[in-house]
Amino acid sequence: MKYGFVRVAAAVPAVKVADCKFNAQQIETQIAIADGKGVQIIIFPELSITGYTCADLFGQTLLLEEAEIALMQIMNNTRQMDIISIIGMPVVMNSTLLNCAVVCQKGKILGIVPKTYLPNYKEFYEQRWFTSALNHPDTNIRLCGQNVPVSANLLFDTPDTCFGIEICEDVWATIPPSSELALKGAEIIFNLSADTENISKHQYLRSLLAQQSARCLSGYVFASCGFGESTTDVVFAGNALIYENGTLLAASERFSFEEQLVATEIDVERLRAERQVNTTFAGSMRNYKDLPVHRIATELVTGRDLTLTRPVEAHPFVPSGGK
Repeated sequence: MKYGFVRVAAAVPAVKVADCKFNAQQIETQIAIADGKGVQIIIFPELSITGYTCADLFGQTLLLEEAEIALMQIMNNTRQMDIISIIGMPVVMNSTLLNCAVVCQKGKILGIVPKTYLPNYKEFYEQRWFTSALNHPDTNIRLCGQNVPVSANLLFDTPDTCFGIEICEDVWATIPPSSELALKGAEIIFNLSADTENISKHQYLRSLLAQQSARCLSGYVFASCGFGESTTDVVFAGNALIYENGTLLAASERFSFEEQLVATEIDVERLRAERQVNTTFAGSMRNYKDLPVHRIATELVTGRDLTLTRPVEAHPFVPSGGK
């Protein structure tokens, strides 16, 4: 019995900038470990196949071809596993380059979600290389020999939950895409990130993610780049954070020199109950009733027994503590 719990993971693999083969091997290893632990959905950092800090190398055809080959390698070597993997990579579309999350399961690409908001201020220069999802209509493209939907408005339906995806800066927007996805049915939001470290920024980030998961009455799974990306003038701490309705469930060690995998269970049944009684959540839906959304069904897989790794209060309505 799962009792409405979904086991998810945020991975921070070792990375070498522009070394797609090496990065693919590290991603495969983390997927295999997570699948062995019964994880149903795993997320990796932004542009995890190539590395985030490739800069003008993103303009090189060789790098983009190697990224596609690496994705095929990952899917080939994990096709026997039930786990759903969310991997970051650059994707060419209509002669422009998109910063994307690619959702894979059992050797098949389920969908591609491009980044909506591209930061181009302070230490960020993403508009130098990438195009926003806002500049492209929802469509299909061919990737790794498969015809795949590309849209920022994709929802993925699994047997146990519905999830949506946004990428890094998206959650910093005034109205994040995750707000719209939650109102359309996403119960868990996954965020692939390359969040840089500045003085006092970490606490702000954690507050932002906690607030967003609370406003959306959702789970929120965040994976950000680790130490291997710290090759230029910015530093990456390797944040892996998992929230449920404003509460932090699991977090990685910051500034670790080792790859990390953070996994826990999100109580989706509780989130559904909270949404059903929250009239403000229901009232907000009318503001987005015309938002186009595309639902994608994932593979039906054999369920596994679930052993909780998170604490659950046996008597939540009974006061605890001393007399």
